[in-house]
Amino acid sequence: MVPNLDDLGGRFPPVDNALSSPNGLLAWGGTLSPRTLLAAYARGIFPWFGQGEPILWWCPSPRAVIFPKQLHISRRFARDIRRYQWRAYLDRDFEGVMRQCAQPRPGQPETWITPEMMRAYGRLHESGHAHCLEVEINGVLAGGIYGVTLGQVFFGESMFSTQTNGSKLALKALCDTLVHSGYRLLDCQLPSPHLRRMGAVELALQDFRALLPQAHERQPKPLLLPEVDWAHSAQC
Repeated sequence: MVPNLDDLGGRFPPVDNALSSPNGLLAWGGTLSPRTLLAAYARGIFPWFGQGEPILWWCPSPRAVIFPKQLHISRRFARDIRRYQWRAYLDRDFEGVMRQCAQPRPGQPETWITPEMMRAYGRLHESGHAHCLEVEINGVLAGGIYGVTLGQVFFGESMFSTQTNGSKLALKALCDTLVHSGYRLLDCQLPSPHLRRMGAVELALQDFRALLPQAHERQPKPLLLPEVDWAHSAQC
């Protein structure tokens, strides 16, 4: 039985206590205050729950991560990049990116990005701990991604695509930005075929946590868009 954070005084239990089924469930309850969220991410924990459910806290194993310098660009995607006229924008519309990520998807009619989550991550954005990136193709919104930053780690939360390759372009632009800004790790939380094709690897929980001292510096490194002509670049 997973513990209630309120019974623990808001302190998270050791992540080794997370269940194997469902994979990673660690605790429930508590709040989505900036303090609680930052304490969670520094330990590799994140909230994930549906509308009408209590707050659920997770730390699954294995953990999907991307080392930004090792993002994989396939030959076909590289060709697509070269023929697109595209641009990336950082922190232009955080709420808008979250709303796009919350849209229903095939096979996923409901979203875990509830109004409560939007308010919570909006507060993190206002404090400089949450960021978004959008990409446009030919001046039209194509995709985007948002997440939380601590130290040299970007904890990815969700991404969306409104055009072919939109989320791929957003992921490439994000990795370019992370490399340029001195970040060392992109946490993708859960593995997927799409992420594996883009270079994600799966780490055992103990190996993932060994990388988290990079996140313990509570003030994140600034995110800076690289000075690169993305419209004519297929380099990562």
